[in-house]
Amino acid sequence: MQRCAQGLRHFLLAVQFLTRIPVTGRLAEWVGYSPAMLNASSAYFPAVGWVVGAWVVLWLLGLSALLPSTGAGLWLAAVVAIAASAWLTGAFHEDGLADMADGLGGSAQASQALAIMKDSRLGSYGSISLMLALLLRLGLLVLLAEQGALALLVGVAGAHAFSRLAPLVVMRSLPYVRDTDAAKAKPLAQTLSAAHFRLAYCWAVPAPLLWALVIGWGSAAMALLLWALALWRVRALLQRRLQGFTGDTLGAVQQVCELALYLGLVLQWPQ
Repeated sequence: MQRCAQGLRHFLLAVQFLTRIPVTGRLAEWVGYSPAMLNASSAYFPAVGWVVGAWVVLWLLGLSALLPSTGAGLWLAAVVAIAASAWLTGAFHEDGLADMADGLGGSAQASQALAIMKDSRLGSYGSISLMLALLLRLGLLVLLAEQGALALLVGVAGAHAFSRLAPLVVMRSLPYVRDTDAAKAKPLAQTLSAAHFRLAYCWAVPAPLLWALVIGWGSAAMALLLWALALWRVRALLQRRLQGFTGDTLGAVQQVCELALYLGLVLQWPQ
């Protein structure tokens, strides 16, 4: 019972860290906080992904039922669903993607790139990367929605969950390179234990199984292949350019891997 209660605390702390869902008052007092708890809560990041993904699907399916059943109606539903996702998460991961693009695009020196990433102003590299990522997500969501409501449900919810496993792989394999005590992600920089990573994997692994059953084994395999390829390339880029990771780069990893999963799920396989 005590272990279940502690797990619930870690899950709620992950919800509080990654979303705008209110964990306040007596509930927040019961959950508590410490850097060690925040580090342990990372095991529940994929679980929070299921919540965010379900929220996105709710908007997509709800608006698709209310809007005219035309291409324009589906595109509009996807735009609103993406906006709803950004609202729920506070555009947390999108901000990381833009900051990383500005930093790595703005300087070849690691120290200067890190300084640029700390700047709250949005530069041209970040603007272009964010715009392209949102447009890609929009098109991929529309293609996934055309496969049916069930495919949309397991595709989107599963992609949000499984993509949040990717930053944990980076955390397990690279050092944290931000040296300021005020950095929001610093508690996550402590080594993620093997037990916590296994728990995160357990939360994420239902996704490809559902994709295989609902969308098809070929699409599920391609999604996993593209996810692994995207993760490998971004991780290699971080190791080469920064010699480690920051909180911003974790958000960028999630965004790139989410797009890779959608792409794999919508690819057409020869019959």
